[in-house]
Amino acid sequence: MQLAMVGLGRMGANMVRRLMRGGHDCVAFDLNPDNVKLLESEGAAPSASMEDLVRKLNKPRAVWIMVPAGAPTEGTVTALSACLEPGDAIIDGGNSYFKDDVRRAGGLREKGIDYIDVGTSGGVWGLERGYCMMIGGPEAAVRRLDPIFKTLAPGVSDIPRTPGRKDGDGTAEEGYLYCGPSGAGHFVKMVHNGIEYGLMQAYAEGLDIFRNAVSKELPEEYRYDLNIADIAELWRRGSVVGSWLLDLTAMALIENPELSDYTGYVQDSGEGRWTIMAAIEEAVPADVLTASLYTRFRSRQEHTFAEKVLSAMRQKFGGHVEKPSGG
Repeated sequence: MQLAMVGLGRMGANMVRRLMRGGHDCVAFDLNPDNVKLLESEGAAPSASMEDLVRKLNKPRAVWIMVPAGAPTEGTVTALSACLEPGDAIIDGGNSYFKDDVRRAGGLREKGIDYIDVGTSGGVWGLERGYCMMIGGPEAAVRRLDPIFKTLAPGVSDIPRTPGRKDGDGTAEEGYLYCGPSGAGHFVKMVHNGIEYGLMQAYAEGLDIFRNAVSKELPEEYRYDLNIADIAELWRRGSVVGSWLLDLTAMALIENPELSDYTGYVQDSGEGRWTIMAAIEEAVPADVLTASLYTRFRSRQEHTFAEKVLSAMRQKFGGHVEKPSGG
């Protein structure tokens, strides 16, 4: 099958490579011509502009966008919509807000262009492992592009089948799923990333407790000098808290047990915020996910004004004198 990819960053380029390995023909475009040249050397057809890209595609065309959410995606969709024709499809594989998907899909529907939102997880490992994809949009258009999704997905691999699942129960166990109409794919990916925040925070806090188990504030008989890298490795093997996130953590701890190469400044991609907004709209309590998002905000400041207020109140009501930073 033929597909065009707009955006040849780490994920977009590797998705093109995986598709070409699977026998698909790919047309590549990026604002950086060096990225296009690199994939051309590996077998992709190069394009110098959106118009050039569209000209090189057979009808009905399919263009996958892999650019940052927000203005870059909005501009790319607008540019493509001016070049494409009824029956063509635009696939947004980035991290767009699901309400933006609904709006864009409505505008493109008037032109007869299908808009498919694909929440894509896999990161820099996707080339070899495959990409987990959560898909929304017109079902007929999604079905037409099934060979693309099937190639990008991890496949069943060696993961044991969940007891009770049977052949013909859909594509979920292959690593991709049609979730529903426009926005549904990115909605599922949004909550996926919100959960990811919570899982990451739980691991981070637990390992921090281990690191501080030697604190001089503790009675000597309750101090433990623990090998955190070994504990992470142990938990990877048979523990109920094992996961790919733990695999990656264990890898980082082996490379640098003190994690001294990291500043502790933690960014958020936006989906964590959107997940909390959805929880508020639905009146669903999301205590852990909310706290994990706020912790990321906290990581970007040495000391917040709120913490100074806390110190002032403790000093005023109880005479507590806070230790200076580093004290």
